[in-house]
Amino acid sequence: MAKSKSATENLAITPLHDRVIVKPAAAEEKTAGGIIIPDTAKEKPQRGIVLAAGPGKKDEPTTVQAGDEVLYGKYAGTEVTIQGKDYLIMRESDILAIV
Repeated sequence: MAKSKSATENLAITPLHDRVIVKPAAAEEKTAGGIIIPDTAKEKPQRGIVLAAGPGKKDEPTTVQAGDEVLYGKYAGTEVTIQGKDYLIMRESDILAIV
């Protein structure tokens, strides 16, 4: 069985099976035209960095690795706070692409 791959951040949690832990990218502060976006109008980011990946299912190893920048669905994953920082835990199938 493959070991879990972990990024540079030292997490106190290890994902199981086909789950991955993603650190979401910061929400956009300004539009391309320079308009400042208020907090109430900011959209949830759909991009992030994989911090840790589980070993995968029995016949399907995970394809993403720690350090990969990924795109995921708007409502994918479960938001969790670990050591005061916000992360997402999601299935690998919720990831749409590696950037």
